[in-house]
Amino acid sequence: GEAPEREDYKQVFLTGRLLDALQRINPQIPVPTLEEQVVHVLSKPEHPALIQNNRTFQQYLLEGLPVEYADKNDKKQTDHVQLIDFHNPDNNQFLVVNQFTVKGTKMNRRPDVVVFINGLPIAVIELKNPADENADVWDAYNQLQTYKEEITDLFVFNEALVISDGLNARIGSLTANQERFLPWRTIKNENDKPLLEYQLEKVVRGDRTSVG
Repeated sequence: GEAPEREDYKQVFLTGRLLDALQRINPQIPVPTLEEQVVHVLSKPEHPALIQNNRTFQQYLLEGLPVEYADKNDKKQTDHVQLIDFHNPDNNQFLVVNQFTVKGTKMNRRPDVVVFINGLPIAVIELKNPADENADVWDAYNQLQTYKEEITDLFVFNEALVISDGLNARIGSLTANQERFLPWRTIKNENDKPLLEYQLEKVVRGDRTSVG
């Protein structure tokens, strides 16, 4: 594109957006420390298995990523860098990308929608055409399983997977099997549960409300 944010299609998070957010959320940490001990660590998952790497990222997300640096008096300091500001949602940067291309083990893959928070691909949404009688919500589920095998790095940072065929929609975790992909029932609470509504709208609006 005219303003690329990645070096190539192998890169799955947006370094510039991540570094900007880290500086904003952790102003006390020197930029070189953020680059060397956070961005670099996130770009090089330490385990061979996806689930282990995702578990490690989950810990970083909740507890922060441990760093060491020298303060202005050259005194050694230790701290934890927060990747997302959970106390002030407006302090984070949100981005939704359609057809995000990732180089896979067999070919380039393009998940339908990738949701980034502070440059990290936190959620993936896979959609099927409601006009296609031969495709349903579970074809979207199967497509995600292929993605997990062929573009594994994209899912290291994943916190939610959403599948939809335009009418039906389900949300699940990285390790959830088909039975664990469930509808999002309400937007805010049980009192606002409509009798007729697109399930995908409830997933998007309800999940956003609970996070925000």
